[in-house]
Amino acid sequence: MAKVKVYSTPECPYCKMVKEFLKKKGVDFEDIDISYDEEAVKELFKKSGRFDVPQTEINGKMILGFDKEAIEKELENM
Repeated sequence: MAKVKVYSTPECPYCKMVKEFLKKKGVDFEDIDISYDEEAVKELFKKSGRFDVPQTEINGKMILGFDKEAIEKELENM
């Protein structure tokens, strides 16, 4: 099973929505809080070219924002 990562910050409402959505789907994911982790910020920018959150990485594909359809599509490919 592929690894799912959510790059987020504690204050971001859309980040909370993505994580709640994944929990309801029963998807295990790693929550990466970029607000305190400079290396995670660099990793995020290297992968996507953006600093925006949330970003969800599924099977190596970066999904910006709470894009339910894109997330579901990538989860189907796991």
